[in-house]
This record gives sequence, C-alpha cells and structure tokens, in this order.
Amino acid sequence: MNNRRGFLKETALASGALITNSVFGHTAFFKTDTIRVATIGVNGMGWANTKAALKVKNLQVVALCDIDDNILQARKQELLVLQPTIQNIETYSDYRKILDRKDIDVVIIGTPDHWHALQMIHACEAGKHVYVEKPCGNSIGECNAMIDAKNRYKKIVQVGQWQRSQKHFKDALDVVHSGQLGNIRTTKVWCYQGWMRPQPIVPNSMVPSGIDYKTWIGPAPMRDFNASRFHFHFRWFWDYAGGLMTDWGVHLLDYAIQGMKAGNPNSVSALGGKFAYPELAEETPDTLTALYAFDNFNLIWDSAMGIDNGSYGRDHGIAFIGNNGTLILDRGGWEVIEEKQAKNKIAIPLHKSEDNGVELHWENFIDAIRNNTPNSLHCSIEEGAHIATIAQMGNIAYRSGEKVNWDATKNLFTKESINNTYYTKQYFNGYTLPKL
Repeated sequence: MNNRRGFLKETALASGALITNSVFGHTAFFKTDTIRVATIGVNGMGWANTKAALKVKNLQVVALCDIDDNILQARKQELLVLQPTIQNIETYSDYRKILDRKDIDVVIIGTPDHWHALQMIHACEAGKHVYVEKPCGNSIGECNAMIDAKNRYKKIVQVGQWQRSQKHFKDALDVVHSGQLGNIRTTKVWCYQGWMRPQPIVPNSMVPSGIDYKTWIGPAPMRDFNASRFHFHFRWFWDYAGGLMTDWGVHLLDYAIQGMKAGNPNSVSALGGKFAYPELAEETPDTLTALYAFDNFNLIWDSAMGIDNGSYGRDHGIAFIGNNGTLILDRGGWEVIEEKQAKNKIAIPLHKSEDNGVELHWENFIDAIRNNTPNSLHCSIEEGAHIATIAQMGNIAYRSGEKVNWDATKNLFTKESINNTYYTKQYFNGYTLPKL
C-alpha cells in the first residue's frame, strides 16, 4: 500500500482520533453468512482497514468506536456513502458496550499502541475474531499475554503487517532462500521518514470539545492534555508507543528475520538520541542505530526522522548482503545488485510491486475465519508478537544504555533488572493486564 504515507500524513494533520475499544460476536464459522465488523479507532490505519474490509464479499461494517466524537461522526457519514445499503451504523465511545453486542463477529483495533493488548484480549474473551494493528503489543509481556488470549479463547487474530500479503515481498524472499546470493553476512534495515517530524513543545491545555481524554489515556499514566502528545504524535512517547522502531520496524525487521529464517537475537546494542530536533516534543529518538547479533549474521537497524536519504537511494528498505550480490527490498519492489568481486555474481533488475497489501491481507483474514483455518493467516498473533518483541529489544537496549542479552530458553533477558524495568509496562488508572 504505497499511498499509506500520504494517507497518514493527511490524517495526522487532521484533528484525528485513535481509540476506544473493540467489538465482536459469535464463534461460528462463516461459509456463506455475512460477517459483521466493528472498528475501534477510526483514524489513520483504523480507517484504512475499514475501507479495505468493505471490499471483501459478504462483509458489513455496522459499528464504529472512537474517543473523538468529531472524527467519529465524520467517519460515520463517510461510511454511509461507502456502504449505502447499511444505514443503521451505531457509534460508540466506550468499547465495552460494543463488546456486549452478540451480532458483531469481527473487531478492527486501530487505536494507539498502548491500547492494543487490552482491546485484543477483551475482544477475544467476548467471542470476537480480531484484526489488530501493528505493533501487536506495546511491551514483550503484552505480546505474550495476547498469544495466551488467542489460545485460551480459540479466536482467529490477524496482525496488520500487510506486507506479508504482497507478492513482491514473497518473491524477494524466494531469491534470498534460493542461495543465489551466497552466504549472507549482514542484513541492513533502514527507515528514513522525511514527513515524520515531532511537534513543537507547547504548554498543556484544556481537552478539546468532543474528546474523551480519560479513556484515550486508558492504562497509561495520567497526564494533563497536551496537543503535541495526542493523536498521530502519540508515537513519539514511551507511555504510548516506541517511535519508528515499533511503528515501521515491525514491518521491515519482519522481512529481514523471515529472509534469514531467524529466531531471536543473542544480544542487542543501540545508540541514538534526539540529535536532529532536540527542541521538539518527543521522547523516542529521532536517530537510532541498533545492532542485533545472531549466530551466523548481523542485523543493523538504522532510522531517522525528518530526512529521506536512506541507503541505496531509498527512504526505507531491507538489504540482504551476500557474497554474490545484495538483494534490496522495499514497498516499491526488489532488485539484486551484483557483487563485482564474486565468481558467481548475480544481478536481477527491479521487480515492482503491483498489488494492494492491505486489501490482500483482509481477504486472507476473512478466508481464515470462513474456513476456520487459523494456520492460513499471513500474520498470526504469534508471528506479530515475535517481531514486536524483536523491535522492543532494540528500544530496550537504547533506553537502558546497555548491551542486552537474551535467554531463548527462558524467553527473558539474562539481566533481571532489565526484565523488571522493561519487560512489561506498568498499568495505571485501575487497568490491569489479564493473566491467562
């Protein structure tokens, strides 16, 4: 979905909204019946997913939920135009009310990251199948709890890493796995986003009309309202998200890990900071480099906000650097640049992307529900949790200032103080992460 940047840029500048909660219905399979969907968080990717869902046959969006009534009512009017046969669309600001609806089968969770785990777990408990935006969890502990919820309640959960449904990504990995590149000693992943820039530091202010700010905060620490921490820009604050590492990293690191058929790294180191925009409102780094050490290769993460001049003339991508050539992959396509010193050099011209990943991801999700085939999902909660955990490792190495080592047998960091501080986020305001 190459227009995602433009879509999010527009919605980030609007007085968008991103939260409240989920919805769902019965547990039957759906061979021919209409599947009824509700969306929680109808700005940004929540709305993009809603529009993609509408293109699936025999599917209806019947309810919308958000804490910003201004956006909520506007989206309802848009939905009435997009889906003219359904006029009884209900709107909510409290997701608990729609979870009680027995006629809703699927919920879309498009809220800020700090809400993903609770909403997904509560939705599964209420008997709903779930399409949850990435990153699936906002901590490693949350990711584990989300897997446990899926297993306990036997629901089908797709994570919104839609690149997994695009043909050119799969074709690129076929080349990587073929061995034609030779031994791959380094995988580089970079994300340079010129249009993503923190907001100015502004004083706290009154909550704007129509916004249920208390619900937006949810399990995060209660703070006075500040416009530069709200809506799209929640991404740059540790209370709610993890910066570019968790926003784009779960997409890009995902394909690096798949390409190398890797599990978790042995150790992670990271350096970065607020180097480009120290005067702007953000906590996450605007510049970050992380080194992941695996048994047989190194993975390098490189991110920067406010500029586009990334590696190989691309603002994002994955490079598999082999003895015979380097395969470069991004949302626009893939190619192989030959290694001139190699005896078995390989060069492949650019193969461009030709499909819509979000729409294909939705087709895959609904097919899995109709046929009761969770193993056919292109990004299960287990797969989404794996890559979200790896992204969290990079952030934890940066925040702790330490080289962190991972114990794969215990699924924990080797240093107890790191686990105590960063493994699972503390919940506030009466919220608790369910223990399943």
